[in-house]
Amino acid sequence: MWKLGKFSLIFLSLAALLLVLAVACEDEEEGEVTPAASPAATVTETETPTAGVSTGITDTEIVLGSHFAKSGTYGAAFAPVLAGTEAYFRYVNAEEGGVCGRQIVFKAEDDNYDPARAVEVVRKLIEEDEVFAIVAGLGTAAHSAVWDRLNEEGIPDLWIMTGAHKWAADPEAHPWSVPLLPDYFVAGSITGQYISENMPGKNVGVIYQNDDFGKDHVDGLKDGLDPDKNEIVAEQSFEATAVDIRSQVTNLKNAGADIVFGACIPGHCAQALKYAYQADWDAQFFISYVNSDVAMFAYAPPTAVEGAITLQANKMYDWTDDPAVAEHHRIMSEYGDLPAGNYTIVGHNAGELTVMALRAICDNLTREALMDAVHTIFKDYQGNLSLPGVLTDISETDHLPIEQMRMLQAKLVDGKGKWEYIGDIISFEQEE
Repeated sequence: MWKLGKFSLIFLSLAALLLVLAVACEDEEEGEVTPAASPAATVTETETPTAGVSTGITDTEIVLGSHFAKSGTYGAAFAPVLAGTEAYFRYVNAEEGGVCGRQIVFKAEDDNYDPARAVEVVRKLIEEDEVFAIVAGLGTAAHSAVWDRLNEEGIPDLWIMTGAHKWAADPEAHPWSVPLLPDYFVAGSITGQYISENMPGKNVGVIYQNDDFGKDHVDGLKDGLDPDKNEIVAEQSFEATAVDIRSQVTNLKNAGADIVFGACIPGHCAQALKYAYQADWDAQFFISYVNSDVAMFAYAPPTAVEGAITLQANKMYDWTDDPAVAEHHRIMSEYGDLPAGNYTIVGHNAGELTVMALRAICDNLTREALMDAVHTIFKDYQGNLSLPGVLTDISETDHLPIEQMRMLQAKLVDGKGKWEYIGDIISFEQEE
């Protein structure tokens, strides 16, 4: 159970952000990568395994899989995340000789963000492709349809690309599943507390996607808000398949909201910001951290997004003076089909953590050993692309990897949109 009373604000100086873009070259099959541990990874690797091996492991290959929205609205929005993972694996294959003397084969199947389709493609990955592990499965609804099977069959389910509260809420019930993204409930709670501390007396309106993604955010917001300082005057929901949310935005405006909290993905959040701008409504928008990529400024005019506030935990893709960010740009340029961005950084992180864990088990390439490695080597781990002070911390009893974030605001610089950090790192922890 999360409780904001246990969250402590830790103020640091400006640092860096999140997500980016990138797709990788394809092998003979679409979505397959055959030709990523960070250069800073310190895990010692043994070239040839000497003990047991598992499904998905051959003398020359390690086969990994993912279900991902590669088409439709969600595919357009989050393609850079997958591109970052694919590019990182290609980089490791080409420049590091793969992992444990084997090439990484990464099969990413398109589920179009549809739960029924996710079930089918994961079935294929398990039964036909015989993958060793699932990596970076995208989307709350889609992954909800498959994670029980992965846990029942003992298949590592790593770096889930959704911050739904349930992924990390009960590691005992789902020991094979580990998310990568910060918890939506926690992100909502942090935002609620920030609003009450910095904008007391302002009315709050809420617009949210009507599923676990949206509801987790809203539950967290309500937990964080001080009802003596801020009143929620209206709540508007919409379905993930909604084409237009203009009426919901109008209802929030008519309800007298001074602040809008948007639990929405880029397409819908961009609509809300654009409609508010067109209506000359100067409400302060807070939007989910899944919107924190430069792509937001393509979905809506930068003038409409300007001033919106979100959260992030990684370095910004445009911090090219930072060696790790510069290296990410090189990897995306040489091995990816999309340019570097905040979303591609997230995908890179998933690839890097996967490779680190694999390198730790070269002498025992089994699924059980992989999970043991995940539970032991990521103790207060400072990732190359994470903000300084943002640590990855995973154990057998704690599957919430990220417990620090920082506020991020959309700025207009020379007529172009840009995300910049504001304030200091905010740290939260789970109440025992």
